[in-house]
Amino acid sequence: MEQHEAQNGQGAAASAENPQTEQIEQVETNTNLQSMEALLENEAFSIELPSQGEIRTGTIASLSTSQILVSIGTKSEGLIIGRELDQIPPEEIEALEVGQEVPVYVVNPEDANGNVILSYTRAREQINWDEVEELQSSDQVIDSKVSGYNKGGLIVTVKGLRGFVPASQVGVARRSMAVGDTPEQRWGKMAGEEISVRIIEVDRERRRLILSERAAGSESRQAIKERVIEDLEEGKVYKGRVTSLADFGAFVNINGADGLVHLSELSWDHIDHPRDVLEVGQEVDVKVIGIDRDKKRIGLSIRQLSGDPWKDRVEKFKIGDLVEGVITRLTKFGAFARLESDIEGLIHISELSEQRIEHPKEVLKEGDVVNLRIIRIDPDQHRIGLSLRKVDSAAYVDKDMKMLAEELMADDDEASEDVPVPEEKLDSELALETTAPAGEEIVGVEAAQESAEPVAEEEVKEVSSDEESED
Repeated sequence: MEQHEAQNGQGAAASAENPQTEQIEQVETNTNLQSMEALLENEAFSIELPSQGEIRTGTIASLSTSQILVSIGTKSEGLIIGRELDQIPPEEIEALEVGQEVPVYVVNPEDANGNVILSYTRAREQINWDEVEELQSSDQVIDSKVSGYNKGGLIVTVKGLRGFVPASQVGVARRSMAVGDTPEQRWGKMAGEEISVRIIEVDRERRRLILSERAAGSESRQAIKERVIEDLEEGKVYKGRVTSLADFGAFVNINGADGLVHLSELSWDHIDHPRDVLEVGQEVDVKVIGIDRDKKRIGLSIRQLSGDPWKDRVEKFKIGDLVEGVITRLTKFGAFARLESDIEGLIHISELSEQRIEHPKEVLKEGDVVNLRIIRIDPDQHRIGLSLRKVDSAAYVDKDMKMLAEELMADDDEASEDVPVPEEKLDSELALETTAPAGEEIVGVEAAQESAEPVAEEEVKEVSSDEESED
């Protein structure tokens, strides 16, 4: 200590003797302090601290089954661990190498242990969203493959993102093959097929990517329909495929354009729903019955390809005929009655009674069997007008008498054909044929007739005498 004090004393004495030396030492000390501050400032500028949500390009420092160390220019490497590591597909992990540059997303700039937590998959996803937004802006067509499906359409992967192609945006040719009642039946066979799409909607926040195959085609659906309509001929028969069924009818695709077969044009018989006679995917022949080129609508018919059975059934009926009908339905405007051959006619409320009524139920009920008069037949509209109040109308007396006479004559003819010959008579005639000698058969018959005549005369005389005595 004495030595140290002595040295200090000597230094102080030297300083006192040489003030210039003291000034130099002070300048050196200040310079050193300034250099340290500058060095720290430069180091701070060279190491930019990461922020949450930032995407950086880092270099893989090490790889293991539990973590990936990535150098991103901070004092320590960032970590890809836990769930962020598990989300990387195995094939992508196998492709990673030490020293490889990769994009990473900063999940947490500093966790409880002071580590920077990174994500490889989130970084790739953000970059992919940037790319699909650019593709949408450029209206570029993307070639990809169908990777899956759901009940509403197809799943197509674009830039690593799952995009959705709604059924309405599936191409016409592919959609015509989408037949069946379940999504698997409609779309399952298309998995793995190549498909070209355009991006029509990108919503990064909702993770929504909507694609269209129709928009990527050389012709839009509307353009195809316009072309098909121009080539169609009304009244001509075409082959088509049923694409969908609705309560009001069935849609049938012809040459790439859908036409409607209304419920009333499916069958001559009454049906409640198209599925009663058709199924999706079925090939059918259809007749073009109407083309609206302005509204781009095609009217089709299946029933008109076969003869109208209604006209055949109604041929036996004439206006003025009396018929028997079974009341099937009552409505506020009248009653429906089923005639023979399952033909149904309408009794308008004005034809139910001579008196004014408010509802058919005042006169009839369902299931009643009544006599009716045919007052109108419309083959084109398939309508028969019936009347209850005109059953006894004087206007039809002559017609009714004529019909009655025809029925009586028909009954007489049937009766004469159906009257059986008595067995006793057959036996007697058979006996005459087998026992009478040749040449005596006729004589025997005449003798039998002559022997019967006196009996008849006596009976007549007895009846006459009885009548005279009564008088």
